[in-house]
Amino acid sequence: MWSLARRPGAATQTGAMISVLLPAKRFIRSAQRALAAAVTLVLTAALPAASAGGREYWLPPLESPLQVSGEYRPPPTPYASGHRGIDLPAAPGDGARAPVAGTVSFVGRVADRHVLSIRVDSRTVVSFEPLEQAGNGLAEGDAVARGQAIGQVAGGGHCLAECLHLGVRVDDAYVNPLQYFYSRPVLLPW
Repeated sequence: MWSLARRPGAATQTGAMISVLLPAKRFIRSAQRALAAAVTLVLTAALPAASAGGREYWLPPLESPLQVSGEYRPPPTPYASGHRGIDLPAAPGDGARAPVAGTVSFVGRVADRHVLSIRVDSRTVVSFEPLEQAGNGLAEGDAVARGQAIGQVAGGGHCLAECLHLGVRVDDAYVNPLQYFYSRPVLLPW
């Protein structure tokens, strides 16, 4: 610690200390502001609030918070390979729920996997695979409430026995499903 005692060079040492501390304080304040902005950004992005259009953000379909193990990777052309949805870590037998209200538009097998699709509105369909129905499960035309149980994760498909694949189509074109679960990041003023 610097002392302000009267001795030769004390004023020079104090001036040097002030000239070093002022930029350091400014740096710390800038870092604190940046950290606060980043925390606000993350918290705002994770809030399940309504968007400007009044649409509610979807619930995570599994009982845990939304975790993505396989990202959406759109193909360069409609017929090229890509990953037209997201993968959520899950094991066979895990329960799944409807992230949004809608009407069941498809229940059945596609190739080697059980698929369930829910029509959200006239333009939007959300699909889950592999997801099988137990007992008197859902059928085409059934209304589904937001948060309602819709089936159990099964094995098969590209996930094998480690995930639930979720895809969203708008006007028959696949889109990134994450836009329905998170709001766009917004920086709040100080």
